[in-house]
Amino acid sequence: MTADGIHFETKLRSATQEVVIGRGHRFCLIGERINPTGRRIFQEQLRAGDLSAIERDVAAQVVGGADVLDVNMGVPLTDEAELLAKAVTMIQKLTDKPICIDSSVVEALEAGLSVYQGRALVNSITAEDDRMEAILPLVKKYDAAVIALPNDEDEIPMEPEKRLALVKKIVDVATQEYGIAMHDIVIDPLAMPIGADTSSGVNTLETMRRVRDEFGLNMTCGASNVSFGMPERHALNSIWLPMAMTMGLTSAIMDTRTPEIVQAVKAADLFLNHDEWGMSWIGAARAKKAAEADA
Repeated sequence: MTADGIHFETKLRSATQEVVIGRGHRFCLIGERINPTGRRIFQEQLRAGDLSAIERDVAAQVVGGADVLDVNMGVPLTDEAELLAKAVTMIQKLTDKPICIDSSVVEALEAGLSVYQGRALVNSITAEDDRMEAILPLVKKYDAAVIALPNDEDEIPMEPEKRLALVKKIVDVATQEYGIAMHDIVIDPLAMPIGADTSSGVNTLETMRRVRDEFGLNMTCGASNVSFGMPERHALNSIWLPMAMTMGLTSAIMDTRTPEIVQAVKAADLFLNHDEWGMSWIGAARAKKAAEADA
C-alpha cells in the first residue's frame, strides 16, 4: 500500500473551534494533564466526587499552548463512565478546545462521546480484534476520529515491519468493515522508553517515516514515554519531538506546562514551514515578553 503523495487532514471540533491535524499545519499539542494516573490526591478527590482540580488543569494546559485536551478519568473503585461524562461536560464549559476522550473502558468512551458537543478524538484502539469490534462502531456512530496503536494480543512489536503490518490491518478493518475514513485514523507508532532499549528510538522513527510515506496518515504519541526512567527528561523530549516531526509526526499527547518542550515544537514548526511567516513563533515570543514584564 502506498500513499502516493497523499497526506490526510484530521479535523476535530468543539462547539465553536476546529483544529486540523495534518502535514503543513502547525503541530497539534494534545494536553495530557487531565489524567489521574500517578496523582494520588487527584484520585482521592475524584472518588469523593470532587472535580475541581480539572479547572486548574484545563487552565494550565491551555495557557501552555494545548490545542486539544486529552481527558482520562480512570480511577479504580469509581464509576468511570459517570466520571468521564461529568468531566467532558465540565470541560466544555471551561474552554473551547476540542477534546480527546481517553479510556480503556468501552462504556466510559460512549458516556463521554454522548455528551460531547463536537467532533472528538477517541484514545484508543489496538489491532486486537475485540478492541476494534467494541470501539470502532462508537467512532462511526459519534462521527469521531480515533487513535490506533499497532500492537495486538500477541505482542508490542519492536520491528517497524511488524508494526506496519498491524497498521495495515487496522486501516483495512476500519475503512472496509466500519466505513471510517482514512483521515479519521491517527496512528500511534509506539514511542518506547529509550532507557529500556536504545534501539527503540530509531525503530519508532522508521515506523513514522513508513506510515507517512506508505499510508499518509496522521500520527500522535505519548511524548513523555521516550524519556521514561532517564535523567534530564525535558531535554530528551525537546530533542525527540522535532526529530519525530521530520518523520511525519503531526501531534503528540504531552504536558504543555513544560515551556522547554513546547518551544522546541514551535521552533520545529517554523523550520519545517508549518508556521506561515513565523507568526506563531513571533506571537509566542511577544506573549512571553509581556508576561515577564507583568511579573
